Amino acid sequence: MPSQLEQLQLLSPVVADTARFGRLSAFAPHAASLGMARVLEALDDPVCAPLLAQTVATHRGQPPDALLDRLLVRFGCELLGVVPGWVSTELDARSSFDTAAIVARAQRIASLYESEGLPPDRLRVRIPATWEGLQAAKALGHHGVHTHLACVFAPCQAVAAGEAGVPLLSAGADVAAGVWRYFRKFGVDTEVMADGLNDVAQALALSGCDLIALDLDLLAQLQASQAPLARALDPDAALHCDAKASSYNEPSFRYALNDDAVASERLASGVRAAAADAQRLEQRIRAL
Repeated sequence: MPSQLEQLQLLSPVVADTARFGRLSAFAPHAASLGMARVLEALDDPVCAPLLAQTVATHRGQPPDALLDRLLVRFGCELLGVVPGWVSTELDARSSFDTAAIVARAQRIASLYESEGLPPDRLRVRIPATWEGLQAAKALGHHGVHTHLACVFAPCQAVAAGEAGVPLLSAGADVAAGVWRYFRKFGVDTEVMADGLNDVAQALALSGCDLIALDLDLLAQLQASQAPLARALDPDAALHCDAKASSYNEPSFRYALNDDAVASERLASGVRAAAADAQRLEQRIRAL
């Protein structure tokens, strides 16, 4: 009997939410999601820790923000040596409300990956789903940079991402299924990745989603179980869901997000946490 992880992979390609590239081969994920917090965790792993000193030594003299991007790309390249798909690389969240800064930073990250011989389709640049992030993602798409909108907690963020032609968004367990059904019903091409899952039950309840991001603990739990797994999200049923088509411009987006107090605070909290992680990584870089 195949493991639950193998069964899930047949329904929803699994994305490993980790920077610990040395532990991935046992799980055979399709892709990987690389965030600042995961890099900070990986620096306590003896296999991964040397990458920080190596990156700083090789590029000493460059400003901390450039070294931060190079460190992320170094981890991303290691992950791409394991996964057959793409790696989503988190952008410094301190740029979350500056469209031009997001575009410039994302293009720099894309150029660094290109200099390592990696084609654009193996990269996703992860950007918080602020209005500025959405506009940057749209512009980056015109320049051939694939983006990943994160921190999607409200319907307006998902709809606006679809309208902007963003290739990928990640949504929390309580939001992902509704966004997936809406996109299936109205033929939106944006892929939905369920993210931030707390337990195996949430993963099973989202089987059939376009992608599911799982940390190492959840990957191990699913691999250890051989319990049968059935599709939870039905494409045919999604076509008949009660979702209504909607559209957003900047004023209506900002109002809708502001009107959803829970989603608005979760987005703000996500940006604050990611910005703090970027600052901590820069401090580690400055210390060398």
